[in-house]
Amino acid sequence: MNAGVAALAAGLRTAALLAAGRADGVTAIEPGLAGARRSFLAALLSLPLFFLLRLLDWSEGALPPHPGHAIGLDLLGFVIGWAGFALLTRPLVAAIGRAPLWPRYLAVWNWCNFAQYVLLTLGAVPEFLGAPVIMQQTAALVTLGWAIWLEWYATRTALAIGGLPAALFTLLDLALGVALAGLADLLA
Repeated sequence: MNAGVAALAAGLRTAALLAAGRADGVTAIEPGLAGARRSFLAALLSLPLFFLLRLLDWSEGALPPHPGHAIGLDLLGFVIGWAGFALLTRPLVAAIGRAPLWPRYLAVWNWCNFAQYVLLTLGAVPEFLGAPVIMQQTAALVTLGWAIWLEWYATRTALAIGGLPAALFTLLDLALGVALAGLADLLA
């Protein structure tokens, strides 16, 4: 099996195990910086789901005046957010004395991002199918909560840190994503 296929299989296994609450998911990931580099494949797999969610959002409201421009800004925000958080975490992980675990954390974080996009997409299915509003809102709330929990749990497990520091990493990621999405909306 070539390295790319092996990294994909390990990443998907990691994401599935962690999403199910199994800490052994962190041991399934390809180790070292090579594994961390290859884990960015998760961003490529997540991109279509990102755009699908954005299109579903637009289908519920008005299209922006310049959809092509808005899509370009969304893509830019996606790339900056993904790479930016990865870069931000390296010195933060070192500051809490976990620098040797950063490659593993980054790989786990990348693959859990893919799992989060899958969860959020599944949460949007009732809306897409025109289910009653209570079902739509419940599905969206449950999958959003699961996605946030997954990042917290994966961070806590991959870095072997307590719940509060893991929550702070998770909040940083959420804040960065919200800020970039808000900026993209303002500029669209």
